Amino acid sequence: MAGAEYEEAESGADEQDPDEGLSEVLEMVGRHLRRWRERAGLTQAELGSAIGYTEHQVSAVERGRRIPKPVFLDKADEVLGAQGMLAEFKEDVEKVRYPKKVRDLARLEADAAELGAYASHHIHGLLQTEEYARALYRMRRPMLDEETIEQYVAARMARQSIYDRRPAPILSFVQEEVTLRRPLGGKMVRRRQLERLLVIGQLRNVEIQVMPTDREDHAGLGGAFMLLDPHTGAKVGHIEVQRFSRVISERKELRRLEAQYGIIRAQALTPTESLAFIEKVRGET
Repeated sequence: MAGAEYEEAESGADEQDPDEGLSEVLEMVGRHLRRWRERAGLTQAELGSAIGYTEHQVSAVERGRRIPKPVFLDKADEVLGAQGMLAEFKEDVEKVRYPKKVRDLARLEADAAELGAYASHHIHGLLQTEEYARALYRMRRPMLDEETIEQYVAARMARQSIYDRRPAPILSFVQEEVTLRRPLGGKMVRRRQLERLLVIGQLRNVEIQVMPTDREDHAGLGGAFMLLDPHTGAKVGHIEVQRFSRVISERKELRRLEAQYGIIRAQALTPTESLAFIEKVRGET
């Protein structure tokens, strides 16, 4: 196979179908929560009432079907007199709380010495503001529940720690002009997103380019993708369509993506021209 494929799990109203690593942690937390609750002589409804959650939410946590928030574990620990034994699970949950697809992508990005990305439909995830990301997830169909949306937004924002890494990785992005003009989330969300691009574009290790809509020759019509060159190991590619993502490691396919990205960058505005263009679009909002 050319690479590994991952599918983002759809979530129900307030539960989700966790991946294997997350499932093991949630089942462990659920078992301990149930033992401490039973030891305290409380029903699920009584515990829920004491900590500000519903009986259904407590049941979902105990069954390993719901990711408990830190405040849930803190309050349950206090009410059940667990002396920190429930609260200490916060760190374990935090490590695996994000979807497997996001964790896999974050690991690739975290090890990247160089990263290049072409985005055709919306602002790339590493460039998004929190409110822009939240607006994108709220547009999903079938609809996502609010808890899942916040989980995904937090995961996307966590990936942006790449800007704090030292030594700093070399990052380049090519954005379609339409992604700057489409007012996803509303005009003010778009304006603040454009301002974010202008700030990130000033970083010495980051180059942002704009692909104008009026280009008569365009090498990126196959869709968005990303190239990652790690500090250790071989270069890989990453493509995503709908909610399916694929990591590409086969050299022949990688050479095609590398050539394609080089042509896309040549066809786009230069970084300096692009920042001026983004400033112009921001002024029009």
